[in-house]
Amino acid sequence: MKPLLSLLQFTTILPLGKPQDFEAFARHSYLYPIAGYVIGLLVAIPVFFIADRTIAAAVAIAGVILISGAHHFDGLLDFGDGLMAHGSREKRINALTDRQIGAGGVATGLVITLLLFAGLHGFPSIVAAIIIGEVCAKFSMSFLTAYGPPFRDGIHSYLHGFSRPIFPFYSLLLCIPLIFLPVKPFALAIAGIVMIVCPLVLLILSQRLFGGVNGDVAGAANEITRACVIIALALV
Repeated sequence: MKPLLSLLQFTTILPLGKPQDFEAFARHSYLYPIAGYVIGLLVAIPVFFIADRTIAAAVAIAGVILISGAHHFDGLLDFGDGLMAHGSREKRINALTDRQIGAGGVATGLVITLLLFAGLHGFPSIVAAIIIGEVCAKFSMSFLTAYGPPFRDGIHSYLHGFSRPIFPFYSLLLCIPLIFLPVKPFALAIAGIVMIVCPLVLLILSQRLFGGVNGDVAGAANEITRACVIIALALV
């Protein structure tokens, strides 16, 4: 239970008792999707009882951001600043790691949030969509933790040091229970493809722009993958 508690203390603001040793999770970072199930199910409970789809989609978005403590959303904003910055790699890294949020971060946050809202509103089951989106989002973090070489010391470099190339495969196995949700197999297959493509594209992009990955990129992958997976579900 220690790795699971450490995982949830890292990815949520849930009151889970005294802080656990972070290394307990670092050695088992393939458990990321379990946090997706927990967050997705907690958000799905109130959403299930909301009849109005517009309000339900808004509540779902608010829920995942609040339960996660906006931790990964903050990474998305920082990534947006680094992505939109002009100039050398050093300037992009400075924009990425600067604590202040610029226009690039705000724009990226708005775009991803609007896409997420549209996807949730367009899919027949918001409950199923938010659970699938959260689990797939956490897989993307496991993927980048294992395969994203860090360009600086920090949480990502610490997790990367304990991760193994086989970990994303274990995370993929943890995604299999999603087949029990009332979603067409073809739609789930497309979601699975998007779940892998998103972090892969972000990995290539981050290596080109920043020379590697940090915690902000991993957090951005969570937000971007969730939105893209749910948009894919809505489109198919």
